[in-house]
Order: sequence, then structure tokens, then C-alpha cells
Amino acid sequence: MTRLLQAMAGAPHGGAEAFFERLALALERAGVAQQVLIRRDRRRAGLLKAGGVAVTELPFGGALDLFTGYGFRRAVERFRPQVVLTWMNRATRFCPPHTPATPFVHVGRLGGYYDLKYYRQCDHLIGNTPDICAWVARQGWPEERVHYVPNFVGEEQAEPLPRADFATPEGVPLILALGRLHPNKAFDVLIAALPAVPGAHLWIAGEGPLRGQLEQQAAALGVAERVRFLGWREDVAALFATADLFCCPSRHEPLGNVVIESWAQGVPVVAAAAEGPTQLIADGVDGLLAPVDDAAALGAALTRMLNQPGLAASLGAAGRAAYEARFTEAAVVARYLDFFAKVAG
Repeated sequence: MTRLLQAMAGAPHGGAEAFFERLALALERAGVAQQVLIRRDRRRAGLLKAGGVAVTELPFGGALDLFTGYGFRRAVERFRPQVVLTWMNRATRFCPPHTPATPFVHVGRLGGYYDLKYYRQCDHLIGNTPDICAWVARQGWPEERVHYVPNFVGEEQAEPLPRADFATPEGVPLILALGRLHPNKAFDVLIAALPAVPGAHLWIAGEGPLRGQLEQQAAALGVAERVRFLGWREDVAALFATADLFCCPSRHEPLGNVVIESWAQGVPVVAAAAEGPTQLIADGVDGLLAPVDDAAALGAALTRMLNQPGLAASLGAAGRAAYEARFTEAAVVARYLDFFAKVAG
């Protein structure tokens, strides 16, 4: 089986970072010989080591960071991988070139529409949506060296959380949203839609620079009593088990991991028609789509879902079926293993 070295220099939290953790642990369970390099992070290192993954922590700093390049090169020389998989720009930039003494295949993994100047040294690129792969090819990258491999999400089941713990009455419609409190995620649009969804409460799980601004918006619109900011949460399955529906209001969302997470839990989804959700959701079949940045349309879609239990149940079941067909751990790990075997020769 392929010897794999992975490098991730991401933030403590984020969609790509969470998938990196899931994939590294899944490949370990599949018996892959791997070494991972990560930016120093006690939680992430502990999680991976507990799953049997060999971890090296490096600074992955800025222009004056000389140690990371040295540490990366030493890891390649000692581990002698057949494939080096680098996640996003910074880790890719620090990867040393392959040489006759270290003849690995360098694969860059893209979860968005990144500047390809950071990936010129790569032999192959992975995109996690068909649209990202098509975009890469349009930039002049050879089509035969860009590959679509989707993400997977876990399907852990959990008991619902006590709503009283979050000052939320039993029996009220509950909308869940997840993600970093960042302009791309458009939680401002979701809060603006809430006055048109009578009685519904909203839980937003995530942290970020816009929290204060979003709290002020909820107060100004008179919906603060129906909105709860939960901070960053690890108990995602329990949140889904508690909610009646999930909303992804993003104005920019290359993939939409959160949509797949909701599908895995069988929870119906309403999403803005950003890049990723439109590639995942067939409107009216396994979710509802609303135009990006349209609070009125988003509110109407949320109200429709909450007022039609039969529709919600049908869309939730169809989402679960889509997850089982395309986005399970077994299906995605098999695709990665096939890809590694192919490029490693």
C-alpha cells in the first residue's frame, strides 16, 4: 500500500481542517502507512495520535520561518513517502521539491478556488467538487492531472440536547446553522430572514470576527430572544438531533460540508444557492435552495419546510440516501486509495 505523507498548516477550526482530521484517521484505520505534518496544535496532535497516526508538529510560519522547510525536508528524507499530499496554500509552499533521492509524487488538495501560483510544483491536484476541478482546468492546468475526490462526513448518532440548557422552549421550530462567523457564511442574511419565520428559534454554532455585529443585528431586528450563539461546538451530531431543520445561508461556499453533515443525520436542508450547495442539492428533491443574499426568499423556504412536515421528512430521507450513495467514509477512502495507487505507479 502507498506510503503517504500529509501536511496541513490550517487553523485550529474549519471545514478543511476537520476533514483533514477525519481523512487521516480513516486512512490509518484502512492500514495506510502515513506520516502527518501539522501546525503546532495540542488538540489536533492529541486527536491524531490517539488514532494511531504518526504526527510531527512544525511552526508553518511566515517568510522568516526557516525551521519548517528544514523539518519538512527531514520528514521526507526519513519517511520516504511515495505520495506527499499538501492541504491548501501554506503547506504546499513549504513542501520541498522531489529529487532522485526522494522521488515522491506531490499532490495538492484544494477545497476552494485558490491561487494556483502556490501549486506550480505539484504533479497532481485534487478538488473536492467537480466545479473546482473544472475551474482548475480552465486556468490552464492539464485536465489529466486534476482529479475529483469528494469529502466524507461522520454519521455518529447522538441524543438530542436539552433545549432548556440554551433557553429554547420545547416544541418551537428549531433551525440550526454551523460555521465560522465570517461574511462568506452570510449569517446576517439568515438573521434577516428570521422575522419572516414566526416562532422559529435559531442556533448558530461557530465563532468568528462577526459575532458582536450579528448579535447587534438580531437585537435591532427584534429577534434576539430567538437566536442563540453557541460558540464552537464539537457535539455536532447532538445539535443535528435537536434541530428540526438545517440552514446553510452562505454567499460563498465552495463545497458545503455542512450540507453533507445534515444529510448524514437525515435532517432536512435549506441552503442559499452558492457554488457548493447547488452542486449537491437538487431543489425540491433532497433540499430547498434560495437565491444568494435574498433574505425574503430564504425566509420563505424555511417557512415552507417548517409548515410542511411531509416535505421535510421526504427531503431528509432523500438527503440521507444521497449521503449513503456518495459521501460515506468507506466510499471516499476507497477513492483516495485508488487515486494514490494510480499516481504512485
